[in-house]
Amino acid sequence: MEKNTVTGQAGRAEPVDPAAADVFAFDVLAEHGRARLGRLRTPHGAVATPAFVAVGTQATVKSLAPEAVAATGTSLLFANTYHLYLRPGAELVARHGGLHRFMRWDAPILTDSGGFQVFSLGASIEHGVGKIGNIFPGEDQDRSRRRLAAGSGMVAVDEDGVVFKSHIDGSKHRFDPETSIAVQRRLGADMVLAFDECTSPLHDEAYTRRSLERTHRWAARSLAAFQGTAPLHGYRQALYGIVQGGAFRDQREDSARFIGSLAFDGIAIGGNLGATRADMHAILDWTLPLLPSGKPRHLLGIGDVESIFEAVARGVDTFDCVMPTRNARTGTLLVRPDLDPTVRGGRLNITNARFQSDLGPVQAGCDCYTCRTFSRAYLRHLFKAGESLGPQLATIHNLRFMARLMEDVREALAAGMFAELWTRVARRES
Repeated sequence: MEKNTVTGQAGRAEPVDPAAADVFAFDVLAEHGRARLGRLRTPHGAVATPAFVAVGTQATVKSLAPEAVAATGTSLLFANTYHLYLRPGAELVARHGGLHRFMRWDAPILTDSGGFQVFSLGASIEHGVGKIGNIFPGEDQDRSRRRLAAGSGMVAVDEDGVVFKSHIDGSKHRFDPETSIAVQRRLGADMVLAFDECTSPLHDEAYTRRSLERTHRWAARSLAAFQGTAPLHGYRQALYGIVQGGAFRDQREDSARFIGSLAFDGIAIGGNLGATRADMHAILDWTLPLLPSGKPRHLLGIGDVESIFEAVARGVDTFDCVMPTRNARTGTLLVRPDLDPTVRGGRLNITNARFQSDLGPVQAGCDCYTCRTFSRAYLRHLFKAGESLGPQLATIHNLRFMARLMEDVREALAAGMFAELWTRVARRES
C-alpha cells in the first residue's frame, strides 16, 4: 500500500497540509497501447492509476472501520450525494468539516451527483433493469421482470431538473445542477460529478438523444455553478463531466466531444453501456479516443475482473463498483485462478458444504488479514451462523483482492507485460 502523502495514519482524517490544499493534477507516467499508467494527485493524497474505487455509499464501506479499509490498500472511495443529502444531510456533514472528517477517512473521495438516482429510482424500476448486477440485459437469462408499468418509478424528469421521492419516507425533493453542486460543495469530496441523466438500456434512440442534450445543458450549468462557488473546507475540489449517449455511436461521440471541450478537471463515462459486454467494449472504443488525453477518465459502475482489463486496455484510469463488497456480504469471495489452481471461475461461495472442514485460507498466497488469520471452514461457520464477523472478513478479502489486482496491473503496465497478465488472470476465470 502506498503511504498517503497528507497524513501518516491511514484512514484518520486530519487537517489538510496547506501545501497540498490546491493540488489536483493527473500525470500519465507510461502508456502501453491505449492503457495508461498514471498518478492522480489530490489534496488528500495521490492515487496510483489504474485504480479501483471502493464504494462507501453512505459515508462508510459497509461493515468496515476506515482503518480496516485503508489496510487493504484501498486508496480512493466513492460516496453517494443523493443518499447523504437525505440522511444525515449535507449541512451536518459540512459542520464536521466535510466527508473526510465526518467519516474519518484521510485519503481521496469521489462523490456522484445524484444523477444515477435518476436511473435507479426511475427507469431502473420501470424497465426492471439495473446498472449493477444485470447491467447487460442482453446477457440476462430472466427477462420476465423487465418493463414494469410506466410511471412506477420514484422520479420525474423535466428540463430544469428532477423531482425525487425519498425511498426513506416518501417525501419529495428537487435536484438540479445547481443543487447538486451546492450539496457536493458541502460534502467536500476531492472529486465531484456534474449532474446528469443516466438512461436505461431499454430507452430508444429518440429518448436517449433528448436525454443527452439535456445532460449537456446540465453539464454546462454544473460547470457554471462550480466555477461560481468556492470550496468550503479549505482545499480545492475537482469537477468531472459525464459522457452519456447510451449504446448509440453518434451520440456517444457527440457527447465525448462536447464534454471533452468544457473546462472539466476529469471525465466520467456513465449511463447505459449496452445490452452485452461487447456493446460496452464498442462504447469505450468510440468514446475514449475523443477525450482529452491529459485528463483522468473514470468508468462509472463497472468492476468485474474481465471488464477491468477491457477498460484499462482502452485507456480508463479509475472505476467504481459495489460488486466486491456486495458479494462479500453474501459469502462470495474473489479469487485468482492463476495463483490458486484449486479454484476455478474467479469466485468462491464460502457457504458451500465442501468448505465445512477446509483448513486452508480463502486464497493461498493472499496477504490480507482474513487469509493470514482464518480458514475457509471458519468463514463458512460465521456465515452459516449469521455472525456479522463473516461479512467483515469477506469484505476485507475482496477489497484486498481488488487492490492487489490493480497493483499487478500497474506493475505489468510499467514492465510492458499487461497483455500477458490479462491472459493469465482474466481469461482464466471463464
